[in-house]
Amino acid sequence: MVVALSAALAGCVSSPVDYEAKLSQQDPKWASPACQQARSAVTDYAQREKDHPGWGFGVLLGPYSMGMVAAVKEHEQQQRRLLARQMHLQCSSQPLPKELDFDPAIYAPKKAKYP
Repeated sequence: MVVALSAALAGCVSSPVDYEAKLSQQDPKWASPACQQARSAVTDYAQREKDHPGWGFGVLLGPYSMGMVAAVKEHEQQQRRLLARQMHLQCSSQPLPKELDFDPAIYAPKKAKYP
C-alpha cells in the first residue's frame, strides 16, 4: 500500500526544475539574489536526484527493502514540493498556487517518543 501511495504521489509533484520553467523571467523578483539562490538549490537537487540510485536500488536489496525505497521516494516528493514552494516564494510575485499553499512544517522531522 505504501508503494502504491508513493507511486501515486510521484505523479502529483512535478520536478522543481520543470516548475522553474513555468515561472515568468519577467517578474521583478526573478533577478533577486534570493531567487538566484533558490534556483541554484533546485539545480543542485536535480543533480542529486539524477545521481540517486532510485527504484533499482530496492531490487538489489531484495523484496524486504521496498518499504525503505518507498520511504525514500516519499521523502523525495516532499523535498520537491518544498523546493518548488520556496522557489515560487522567492521568484514570483504571484500568489502561491493551490498545490504549493501548505504549511512547510508538516514535513519537519517529528520528535520520537521513547518509552
